[in-house]
Amino acid sequence: MDAAIATRVLGQTLSRALHATGRGVVLVATAALSLVLFVATTLATAFILLGIGVLLLPLITPLVRRLTGLCRELAGQAGVPIGTPYLPGPSLEPGVVGWVQRCRSILTDPATWRDLLFLLLNVVVGFALGLLPATLLIYSVEGLVLSAGFWMLMRESGVDFWYGFTAMDTWPHAVLGALVSLAVFGIWLAATPHMVAGHALFAKALLGPSERAVIASRMRHLSETRSDVINIQATELRRIERDLHDGAQARLVAIGMKLGAATRQLRTNPDVAETLLVDARNATATALEELRCLIRGIHPPVLAERGLEDAIRAIALESPMEVDVTADVPGRLAAPAESAVYFAISELLNNVAKHANADRASIDMRHEEGSLRAVVIDNGRGGADASNGTGLRGIERRCATFDGTLVLSSPEGGPTVAILELPCALYSPRTSSS
Repeated sequence: MDAAIATRVLGQTLSRALHATGRGVVLVATAALSLVLFVATTLATAFILLGIGVLLLPLITPLVRRLTGLCRELAGQAGVPIGTPYLPGPSLEPGVVGWVQRCRSILTDPATWRDLLFLLLNVVVGFALGLLPATLLIYSVEGLVLSAGFWMLMRESGVDFWYGFTAMDTWPHAVLGALVSLAVFGIWLAATPHMVAGHALFAKALLGPSERAVIASRMRHLSETRSDVINIQATELRRIERDLHDGAQARLVAIGMKLGAATRQLRTNPDVAETLLVDARNATATALEELRCLIRGIHPPVLAERGLEDAIRAIALESPMEVDVTADVPGRLAAPAESAVYFAISELLNNVAKHANADRASIDMRHEEGSLRAVVIDNGRGGADASNGTGLRGIERRCATFDGTLVLSSPEGGPTVAILELPCALYSPRTSSS
């Protein structure tokens, strides 16, 4: 058992070192491109006064940002995530004025100059930290090959070869060379992931978002979500108005007319008046049911009275599919957050019932570390895409209003997994544990 564990650990270590060496080779390529783009960006900036730089800089900058984006991606693979640091771009006018505005936006963004500094330093840092892992690996393999007997072939050819500080001319020296190569191999195994991680930390120091960029990104997000909230509220108000006008209001008007007719017929034709009163009573019951449905659409009574867990279970019971619910939310959320989660999960189940051709789904909902996480899985045909419909996009906008996210995985053939996360706090104990 110990040997199997040691073999597995060695295999994992070797795999990490090989992957890190591969990323190191990519870093060497980024170092070469950094030199080219640094020179190009510097010349374009210098030629702005001549006018040609205004045309060149907006063409070169996307290439620079694509390269730095690749470095951020490599840093993320090494366990050092780096956010996007660029300020939101302005609305651009067409023609030459737009090119000037774009150039000005690039030059006034602090991230542009940090990218330029990164390009300059990455020529050295990226080349050194990227090339060193491959060099160590090749050097260790070279020592093992020489020590295995290749040194004898070189001696017969009249070539004196040294490995490190050891002359490869006798078997004792070959054994010493093999030990050195094994030591180099051990250094490669242990140090290579740290070298790539070191480059990731270097990249984060220069390519990470500044405080100004974080604030600007936050303001843009708040502006977008505020706009979404306003649009959602306006749409919801129009729906309520339409439902009231076409449903309950029309029925109440009809009830009033029936009651007026019954009043006129009461003395002269009591039988007709009785029929009209019965119709009015039935219409009253129908109008009341429509009002209750409308209220459930605004804020379901089960959600207000019994909390999110029982409200989700009620949705599951009403679904035409078999839906398993597992929930652990030991308290009540703020009413807007509860409503957002309720309607988001309701819309997800409606989408599954309408489009997924599924007969079974599951909901797992938990509140952990200050966030509510709900996972909805169905056994349908898959292929769901938020960009192809308004339902999923509406759920994304509803979650974004609360800084939440919707992550969708829906390969063709299924299953579809929708993960909804919403940062929120618990305010009071739940009202029901059923």
